Amino acid sequence: MVKFDSKVQMYKFFVLREVARLAYEGKLADEIDNIPARLFPDDNTQGFVDIYKTREIAKMRVKLATGGDISNENVVEVMELACDECPLEGYEVTNACRGCLAHRCEENCKFGAISFDKDGRAHIDPTKCKSCGACSKACPYSAIRQNIRPCRSACKVGAMGFNDRKAAQIDNNKCIACGACVYQCPFGAIMDKSYMLNVIDYIKNSDNNKKYKVYAVVAPAISSQFSEVKLAQVITGIKKLGFYKVIEAAFGADIVAEKETEELVEKGFLTSSCCPAFVKFIKTNYPDIVKDISSNPSPMAAVAEYIKQKEPTSKIVFIGPCIAKKMEVKDTKSGEFIDVALTFEELEAMFDANNFDLSSFEETKLDDASYFGRIFARSGGLAEAVKEGLIETGNTKFELKPEICNGIEQCNLALLKKNKGILDANFIEGMACVGGCIGGPGCLNHELRDKTEVDKYGKDAGEKKILDVTKNTKVS
Repeated sequence: MVKFDSKVQMYKFFVLREVARLAYEGKLADEIDNIPARLFPDDNTQGFVDIYKTREIAKMRVKLATGGDISNENVVEVMELACDECPLEGYEVTNACRGCLAHRCEENCKFGAISFDKDGRAHIDPTKCKSCGACSKACPYSAIRQNIRPCRSACKVGAMGFNDRKAAQIDNNKCIACGACVYQCPFGAIMDKSYMLNVIDYIKNSDNNKKYKVYAVVAPAISSQFSEVKLAQVITGIKKLGFYKVIEAAFGADIVAEKETEELVEKGFLTSSCCPAFVKFIKTNYPDIVKDISSNPSPMAAVAEYIKQKEPTSKIVFIGPCIAKKMEVKDTKSGEFIDVALTFEELEAMFDANNFDLSSFEETKLDDASYFGRIFARSGGLAEAVKEGLIETGNTKFELKPEICNGIEQCNLALLKKNKGILDANFIEGMACVGGCIGGPGCLNHELRDKTEVDKYGKDAGEKKILDVTKNTKVS
């Protein structure tokens, strides 16, 4: 089993693996209610202190692992019971308070929320505090700190709020499904819905790919995962799950790079369309810039459309690091071509459910894409591909001036400048996750990954150019 970087991620994985195992065995309907007790028996002290609460939360995770609440349009949901351990937001006085005579905190509080005990130490009345922060700024010892819940701190688009029970609540109108809250919540109270059961059903019902073919489209970020085995062995593992063929999403990236280059030259300004969270952020917050979004599909959708044209009855499953891809499949035209999006976490759960030893597998090498298609996985890769595309298509007179946005905060700044007419760029490469796709919330772990890992994978493509791929690659 892969080493995860937190117990939250590990518990989520346990549920996904158990759901997958029972689904493969055809026992899920009969055994689904027993999963929490099986994962957390009476003598198991892992999870929350209360074993019954731990099991109840596990039950909620099982529901999300089997598709979640269908009445909730979002692909991310809050498990309210797991949220109640998180402290309320607001300001509090820490032990750094020295009980000074100045009482600047009191003088600067306009709401009478500051009082002092017999030792002169300050206290804040939460019923009077308006969270203005004046006391914190005035304290010479920095003894007053602001508590911000990790989920709200992680959400850079203002979609995270709280209900009347003080539990986290997602504003679906603002949420871009980037998944930052999913990873950052220390109690695992927020989780993405899984459509893994759909994939298992597709494979089972295909009759070994005789009735229809089931394709796996893998994101180039897979090159930074499964560090204990070779990538070529992981590809073999995917095929052994029952997929007819494994195709690189980077092939779709090459298609996008060529067409996006042509569109940029024609229009003079574009924002990228590869990251669904970035695209939704524009549509939600910058309606005047929507016209500037590239008309090209994401690489995932581009390669899926290519396959569907040749195999209309096929089922196509995207596998990557991205939760927002689930939203893209559900809410955009991409859903006409992609049937399901899985994360690397879910892929590992399927491997483990089948007791795969990837290190014992033979190697299956991927060879569908160019270097430039593969480096879409990291920040700056798309801009490099467009630059190469300009050269290969003979548009060398067009001066590319990219604004590379590494994370949604940088995206917001670039879009704000564009809106105000002060952006000195003609192409915005927007990535909602810091680092690009290799920083996605569906990764197996979240260690800092040098872009050289993706570049090395790109160089394995050899001397192929973008046009070599788009004109000559055949996928069947």
